[in-house]
Order: sequence, then structure tokens, then C-alpha cells
Amino acid sequence: MLPPTARAPDRGPAATEAEAPTTAAGGGRDAFFDNAKYLAIVLVAMGHSWEPLTGQSRAAGALYMTVYAFHMPAFIIISGYFSRSSDLRPDRLRRLITGVVVPYVVFETAYTLFARRAAHDPGMPISLLDPWYLTWFLAALFVWRLTTPLWRTVRWPVPLALAVAVLASVSPEIGDDLDMQRLLQFLPFFVLGLQLRPEHFALLRRRAVRIAAAPVFGCAVALAYWAAPRMTSAWFYHRESAQELGAPWWAGAAMTLAVFGCSLVLVGCFLAWVPARRTCFTVLGAGTLYGYLLHGFLTKGARFWGWYDHPWPHSPLGEITVSLTAAAVVTALCAPPVRRVLRCVVEPRMTWAFRKEPAVRR
Repeated sequence: MLPPTARAPDRGPAATEAEAPTTAAGGGRDAFFDNAKYLAIVLVAMGHSWEPLTGQSRAAGALYMTVYAFHMPAFIIISGYFSRSSDLRPDRLRRLITGVVVPYVVFETAYTLFARRAAHDPGMPISLLDPWYLTWFLAALFVWRLTTPLWRTVRWPVPLALAVAVLASVSPEIGDDLDMQRLLQFLPFFVLGLQLRPEHFALLRRRAVRIAAAPVFGCAVALAYWAAPRMTSAWFYHRESAQELGAPWWAGAAMTLAVFGCSLVLVGCFLAWVPARRTCFTVLGAGTLYGYLLHGFLTKGARFWGWYDHPWPHSPLGEITVSLTAAAVVTALCAPPVRRVLRCVVEPRMTWAFRKEPAVRR
């Protein structure tokens, strides 16, 4: 789920999830991060397509649980990494409004109107305080970026953010405004991203780490296959407190820390496999916000229109077809033509809405 920021020539929608990924020399976009964002958005779309299959397929449930353990943490860590310079300067506040707030308002409204029609629920209210489906990430990113100066100031930011997440996981009284549970429980990943440096990502690309990532991932899938019928994947959504999941309060603290560690290991494995060179899909990394926000219409529509009610999608061939279709659709939605058409609502310039900055004297 990746939002846009600064408006430079063809910088793309890297703003919401991160500032536009550039090389250390500042000479253009960093292919590694564009590749990572594109591969992660493909996993997001595939994960959403697997959700209706998990009830009847243990394999789909295992893959679903594995992917959900790291795909959003990966996005959020990258978002934090490219938010390190976020502050309350007027130019950055403008980018925050045009790259996060405006897409949030547009798509929160669009998804609600779509659900009213597709789900035959004309009474569904439009509420900007209660994000629906995918838009929670934009609401969370807005708050995370506003608080970035705080996390850059305190002495132990990651432990403090983890403490906040633990407290949220044992507090069922937290309301639904801005999907606060997810905002707080995913916070440690964003704060961790703020602390990372290029050399940390370089360590993950060492040959030894890349070789070790394969068996670690294999063990994770095997563990998820064992756990699929025994535990709920809702722990990886970070959407509810422990009590709301039917567990004792102390389980919230234990699972928050355990899931955080598990997610970090899998994020490291994922990033170790991401190519650092330019590839045929690198250009799509600049359009991941478009793919993220748009693919939800098809994902939700498939549920509303009963496509999964037929037995064929639940067969092995059907599951493969569903996965490939989801990957193809989100790839198409990240393409430059889609970005050109929808830039006015996803990455609007809105120069008319802001005061001009006074010229700087020499």
C-alpha cells in the first residue's frame, strides 16, 4: 500500500508510502526500492485474492498467513525509511496534503459509493473518521508522518513504539476512529524504518543472507501450514485487541512482540531476494499507490458479485488462476498510462490551494 510525495519529473506516487526513492548520490530513483514496492504490491493483491479461499484450502490459508506476516510491515518500514526528513515545513505539509490526505478523501468516498451500489447497501455512510478497507493505510501514514519529529527526538524510539503497540493490543476500549488499533499496532514498523540507513539494506543483500533466506521462508510456510487450522490470521491484521479476538489480555502483549519479531525476519528474507538492479518491472514501482488503491474495487467486487461462490475458484487450478489474475491486474494498474490518467486525483498538484512562498533573498 504505497503513497506519493514530492512532485518532481516522473517521481511517481512514492509520497504516501515514502519519499521518492533515490540513490545515495541523489541521481534518480533507487531501483531496489522500486522493485521492492512492486513485488510487495503484487503480494498484497494476491493475498486479498486468497482470503475467500482460506476456508476450504489449507495451502491457501498457509500462504495467506505467511504473506500477511510481512507484506504490510515491509511497506511500512520502507515508508518510515523515506519519511526520515519529514517535518512541519510548509512544502512538506503541502506534499502530505496532496499525497496522502486528498487520495484518502477521494478513495474513502469512492469505496463507500461503490459498496453502496455493489453490495446493495444504500444506507452505508461516508465517514472520513472510519476508514473502509484499504484506505486505513493513508490515514495511518498521515498520523505517522505528523509524529515523525517526535520519534526523531526521543532516545529509544523503537522500544517506545513497541510499548505503545502492546498497550493498544490490550485496550479494547480504543475506538474505530482512523482505525486506531492498526495505526498504533503497526507503528513500530514505521518507527523502525525511521532509524534505518542505506547500509542496513546493503547487509540484507549479501550473498550469505540471500542463501539463508530460502530455508527460513520455507520453514515459515511449513509453520503456517501447521498453524492455519489452529490459529486465526487476525493477529497479523493488527486490527483488534486481544480481548476482541477472544484471548486473555496478556496474549495481546505476547503476540504483539512475537509477531513483530516474526515479521521482521520475513521482511528481511523478502528484501534479501529483491533485485537491486533495474528490471522489466522497476518502472512499476513508481505506481504502487495506484495499484494499491484501485485493485480493491475488483477484490471487493468479486466478493459482492459472488465470483467465489462457484466451486471452480476453490480447485487447485482455480486457485492458481485467481493468483495470477490478481498479479496481472495490479501490475496493469501500476502502469504509467494509468498514472497519467488518474494523477489528478491520486497525485494532484493543487497549486491553487496553497499560498506562494515568498522569494528567498540572497
